[in-house]
Amino acid sequence: MSRLGLGTMTWGEDTGPDEAAEQLRAFTGAGGTLVDTADVYGDGDAERILGHLLREHVAREDVVVATKSAIRRDGRYDGSRRHLIAALDASLERLGLEYVDLWHLHVNDPATPTEETLSALDEAVTSGRTRYVGVANHAGWQVAKAAAWQRAWPGRAPVVSAQVEYSLLRREVERELVPATVDAGAGLLPWSPLGRGVLTGKYRTGLPKGSRAANPRFADFVRPYLDEECSRIVESVVTAAEGLGASPLGVALTWVRDREGVAAPIVGARTAAQLAPALESEELTLPQEIRDALDDVSDMTAAHP
Repeated sequence: MSRLGLGTMTWGEDTGPDEAAEQLRAFTGAGGTLVDTADVYGDGDAERILGHLLREHVAREDVVVATKSAIRRDGRYDGSRRHLIAALDASLERLGLEYVDLWHLHVNDPATPTEETLSALDEAVTSGRTRYVGVANHAGWQVAKAAAWQRAWPGRAPVVSAQVEYSLLRREVERELVPATVDAGAGLLPWSPLGRGVLTGKYRTGLPKGSRAANPRFADFVRPYLDEECSRIVESVVTAAEGLGASPLGVALTWVRDREGVAAPIVGARTAAQLAPALESEELTLPQEIRDALDDVSDMTAAHP
């Protein structure tokens, strides 16, 4: 059984249906089960593609389907009960499913009372629209507040997972969010565990053609991780990979996969060929001395983006 999740943020934009089908077949063939999507990915097309693949290529019972809501099509956050339930219903229609296995609040909406937002999670579970619920991109105190609120009264849907960016280049979540998630008994689902692609080492000598950093749409997303401090961490990952006879991708992914509280890192790719190295790293284990060295070089007291 794979401890990785498959991300679909590129589906419907950079990844078409045929390439998505290859990714999903490769992922499930390697023992993967968790497929993560969201209502805003590809303006809904990621969910449409996944729904089609579940009908035509992969058995529904072999996949744990997770989706997210709380961002409107205009980019505004909306954690109101009305929007969340309507968004989940729209997701189910695009997916062609009666229920999803896991539904996340994509962001925290400070303009909506927490109790109203969380009541939508309860309704989604009790109505059968989802089996489990979680949060994404919340601060540690927000995770703790949501988890405590849901535990405070019998019958409320517990928070079982939290998605957050987490990698060797983004460790500040270890200060509060990771302890809060562990204390809540929720599983941590790191997104961008490869530091937005930088930890693969592909930017060591420049901006490869076709890479995100070379794409005007994504350049600002990658640029914060191309500074001197991050380069020092990348070089350490490359050195460790050379010593192990592994890839930098495998080393970076294994590091975050085996951190405290992590249930499954979510790995996204444009193509099945890009996904393959991540799936092949499943059997990799980092010796303690390499873990210690990577912990030291990426210590979160150093400067980070």
